[in-house]
Amino acid sequence: MSKSGILILAILSICFAFGWMEDKVKLVYPTYFPSPTYNFESNSLESNKIELGRALFYDPILSADSTISCASCHSPYSAFTHGDHALSHGIHDRIGRRNSPALMNLAWMRELMWDGAVNHLDMQALAPLHSESEMAEDISNVLLKINRNPRYKAFLFEAFQDSTLDSELFLKSIAQFELTLISSNSKYDKIKSGTENLAFTAQEENGYQLFKTHCNSCHTEPLFSNYSFQNNGLSLNPEIQDLGRFEITQNESDTRKFKVPTLRNIEFSSPYMHDGRFKKLSEVIDHYSEGIEVTKTLGEELKNGIKLSSNEEVDLIAFLLTLSDKDFIFNPKHSFPRDFFFSDARDKP
Repeated sequence: MSKSGILILAILSICFAFGWMEDKVKLVYPTYFPSPTYNFESNSLESNKIELGRALFYDPILSADSTISCASCHSPYSAFTHGDHALSHGIHDRIGRRNSPALMNLAWMRELMWDGAVNHLDMQALAPLHSESEMAEDISNVLLKINRNPRYKAFLFEAFQDSTLDSELFLKSIAQFELTLISSNSKYDKIKSGTENLAFTAQEENGYQLFKTHCNSCHTEPLFSNYSFQNNGLSLNPEIQDLGRFEITQNESDTRKFKVPTLRNIEFSSPYMHDGRFKKLSEVIDHYSEGIEVTKTLGEELKNGIKLSSNEEVDLIAFLLTLSDKDFIFNPKHSFPRDFFFSDARDKP
């Protein structure tokens, strides 16, 4: 081997020994999923950044009074939304205007939030951070608090050889953790992939056919959303007067349109709709059957509602329950990073 080759190997050995080489992580998803829309060239997945992002996601230090974390409104056990109230809650018991959206398969979303106010995942964390009804904080002050924290200083130095966190690393690390929230191992997925000897029951199969007839155009397989903005016939909530996408675009054709949510893990993500008005799946289906309010931006396919018999409604729900992915809900890699917050090593300056 040449002297230059020996030198390169020596440098690489030192880098690995001191942790200076990032461990690249590959996003794993089924072959029947479409290609992600997220640009990984600008923020390639790395294990240290994912670990940092996970810690930040669960840390209430991000809020002005250190009481609210991202996980406060996005619990893994509720498919990364909240489950005990209709609208999001912030510091000092402030109430937001919308139900927290479930977080999963974010690498396929071009716009974030119910109204598409953010068009890049790397920037999304700034919205709740600066919202007066959520964290009511400023990123410069958050960075100041984090950089004074011995636990973070120790981790940053160990992982990045720099004990100071900047805004770019902060935002990209949270995005990286969120990108790993892949849900793709439900009963539906196991049948779709053929990896296990499974089949839909007769009831689930009938529900699946009903779904493909009435729901698939917006809740498109296999992500169970086309991530478009649609008016689904909800009446205006008199206390909120939320006009959805219109508030961002000021285009009248976007009035009362909200992003189509995924139906994956819908068993766990109650309450439903942008304002959390429905607690049960049966209430959602009843809305599409009898509760449609016809306005100018409502699509033609919904103007007469979706008429189902009581048995068909039960069958449809049976199919929707096949989208439950308990491996995702209870994945320890997505849960609170106890080792980070309670390790003795993290407490040392």
